[in-house]
Amino acid sequence: MLEPLRQGLPPLDPSAVSNAASCALPARYEAVREARQFTRGTLGQWEIGDRFDDVCLVVSELVTNALRHGLPANTPRAAGQEPPVRLHLMRWTERLVCAVRDPSHDSPVAREAEDFSAESGRGLFLVDSFADSWGWHPLAGTLSGKVVWALFRLRTDSRGPLVELAD
Repeated sequence: MLEPLRQGLPPLDPSAVSNAASCALPARYEAVREARQFTRGTLGQWEIGDRFDDVCLVVSELVTNALRHGLPANTPRAAGQEPPVRLHLMRWTERLVCAVRDPSHDSPVAREAEDFSAESGRGLFLVDSFADSWGWHPLAGTLSGKVVWALFRLRTDSRGPLVELAD
């Protein structure tokens, strides 16, 4: 899942992840709030505060897009089957990756940012504006669908730990 994250940056070694967390999200729009709460709690535990607002906005947009465009219409989920959307948060010392997996094979389509009065269609423009990098790729192997990810560079404090989250 991490191979395409090398765009213009030094390689990310999956074994060097200092923290990782993920949560399954149900196929309903309340999942966007659940994803933000999960992100807030996780970033608080990891003491990441310098990009908190940007990360939460991007997570909201990625999850909304997955629910709106990545799920087949009216497809019931079999009992015991994992929810179709999953949020992954992975942290390295100076980087954070938010990745949202959904079952669709369709590429995300960024609309032109010209019409700010439109009620929808600005999600990927916002992701592009607030994240340091983003992209997507199809999943292979036993996983079906795609993952859309956003990368954030984190500022480290001279004393060592990352800047604490302020309430």
